[in-house]
Amino acid sequence: MRVALAACLALLLPACGQQQEPAGPDMETILAAGPAETLADYGLFADASARQPSAGVLPYDLINPLFSDHASKHRLVYVPEGEAAAYRGGEEVLDFPVGTVLIKTFAFAPDMRTPAEGERYRETRLLIHKADGWAAYPYVWNEAETEARYAPAGAWLDLAYTDPSGAPVEIDYRVPNQNQCKTCHQLGDAIAPIGPKARNLGHEGPLGVEQIEDWTARGMLTGVPGNVDAVADVHDASLPLDARARAYLDINCAHCHRAEGSASNSGLWLGWEVDEPVKLGVGKHPTAAGRGSGDGTVVIEPGEPDASIMVYRMDSSEAGVAMPELGRALIDDEGVELVRAWISDMDAAG
Repeated sequence: MRVALAACLALLLPACGQQQEPAGPDMETILAAGPAETLADYGLFADASARQPSAGVLPYDLINPLFSDHASKHRLVYVPEGEAAAYRGGEEVLDFPVGTVLIKTFAFAPDMRTPAEGERYRETRLLIHKADGWAAYPYVWNEAETEARYAPAGAWLDLAYTDPSGAPVEIDYRVPNQNQCKTCHQLGDAIAPIGPKARNLGHEGPLGVEQIEDWTARGMLTGVPGNVDAVADVHDASLPLDARARAYLDINCAHCHRAEGSASNSGLWLGWEVDEPVKLGVGKHPTAAGRGSGDGTVVIEPGEPDASIMVYRMDSSEAGVAMPELGRALIDDEGVELVRAWISDMDAAG
């Protein structure tokens, strides 16, 4: 008996006082038919506040993030060990393997001119590649930022902060419900990611390295044919105005305004790769008239931003008029001015 007890103690005592390594991503939970009750259940983070990703969960960002009421966005990706995403051309989202998780946390600080100071996590959205396709799950953080719970109905959050221009803001911030997630992420009859296309990833990311090269070196991305053309940085004033405006429309509008998107019946396609002026809205009459058109008769009137429906809708926060119609309560003033300048710079031929 003493020998057996001594043997047990010999096994147990070395572990005393040692910090156990986090278990890491839980593939059973990730691939389950339904969502987990809490974000922590997936094992994607080593801490309850989701500041420290588990091993294999990498931070990344996009050249241009979609405007979401000035929120800071923290993006991470998990590709199962031994698997890899495949390059499908710069205009398509990478072909991620089953088990991939795309993580995006929305955060606000009291003063968004210094977004890292006093930052608070508000919601985290997951896109998980299940065996039968992608699934979108929203999670809302509690006040203590110790837990994020699944919120299929979304949520309304009262937010007050100073925006990047120094103006005070008070808004009812909308965490999208399950159906609204599907609206923006619609790709034909399925849902799919929006941002992680090679052309949006081709720059130095939060790890301080060029992301496409880094993912390839890690073995989590294959098939990239050398250098990949990247979209323009909308904030880089040294770049051509046309490229910057097109990049803005690509990330903020093209996920719906494409042949497979929820706004396909508009005939207005705003992706970076589109080169037909009418599809971009130049001289194009809307498919349906109404108050969303204001006094305009065409989507883009070259040289006349005030006569262009695109500017009218971007410059509104009124339900039924504002575009995008989901994902923002505020007007993106910088984006509006960029598109106004682009249209002003067009000649009559578009």
